[in-house]
Amino acid sequence: MSKISFLGAGSWGTALAIMLAKKGHQVTLWSKVEAEVSMLLENREHKERLPGVKLPDSIVITTDLEAACSGQELLVFAVASPFVRSVAKEAAAYILPGQKIVNVAKGIEEQSLDTLRDILAEELSQADISVLSGPSHAEEVAIGMPTTVVVGSASKATAIFIQEIFMNEAFRVYISPDIIGIELGGSVKNVIALAAGVCDGLGFGDNTKAALITRGIAEISRLGVAMGAKMETLGGLSGIGDLIVTCTSKHSRNHNAGYYIGKGYSVEEALAKVNQVVEGVHSAKAVSRLAKKYQVSMPIVEQICKVLFEGDNVDNAIKNLLTRDKCMEYPDLGWIEAD
Repeated sequence: MSKISFLGAGSWGTALAIMLAKKGHQVTLWSKVEAEVSMLLENREHKERLPGVKLPDSIVITTDLEAACSGQELLVFAVASPFVRSVAKEAAAYILPGQKIVNVAKGIEEQSLDTLRDILAEELSQADISVLSGPSHAEEVAIGMPTTVVVGSASKATAIFIQEIFMNEAFRVYISPDIIGIELGGSVKNVIALAAGVCDGLGFGDNTKAALITRGIAEISRLGVAMGAKMETLGGLSGIGDLIVTCTSKHSRNHNAGYYIGKGYSVEEALAKVNQVVEGVHSAKAVSRLAKKYQVSMPIVEQICKVLFEGDNVDNAIKNLLTRDKCMEYPDLGWIEAD
């Protein structure tokens, strides 16, 4: 069994830590938030995020970053996207050359337009950095519900190493070399899920949800291909799979934030109601800027950004989407005209 540290003790990091500890790995769970660590030590349970799910006694819980990073066979970055760079900077002094790191968070940095792996590669250039993503709510993984994800790595050997660590009878792990496709699928879907939540908040039905998801994957695919991702990845677990689960689930903080906005709450009120980091809000501006940079059409992203940051009305956003210029569903398709 392996020595593994999780940096970040939110719901996702905690759920994965519980899963690996039950598999027999030596697990350390780190958080910078002293109150969070105290709560976990006292209750052996993340009462706010994963109520009723007990942490195995074997999990070491700490605020000591040096101790968490030292001597580990794998470091799992489970830090919310806005804090990945700052934690990486703090951890850099304790990361040895070749240290295997897998990032399990999702997002794009607004200022730099870097993916989270890009950030880690910049701040921890000495490390071997991979990503793990897919349709995987912490609330379900923590109680052993069947789940499938994909690991992306530049090295097949590293991908297999991480696959072996995480895979069990209820958590199936695939591997892939398409890191950018995995990251973009996992990041952009959060923005689309905000729009899906808005539609539910407005009381729209299944037709609307199906259209939103389908056109959402079209937008994700256009951007992904332009940035070098593979269509197979965007049609897989970290693309369409993660988009479906995030657009439809009660566990999705992005969907829930959008739902409250659709119900008439302000953006600030909606975020307060969710009371967790809503990754889609942090990624939306970056995705919009990437669309402009790569000259791809992303009308859903464009409209949700207007709602989030320009105070546009959600009814107006829906109208703008439905009344755009007429076009083909897939412009590359054409008719063979009879003579």
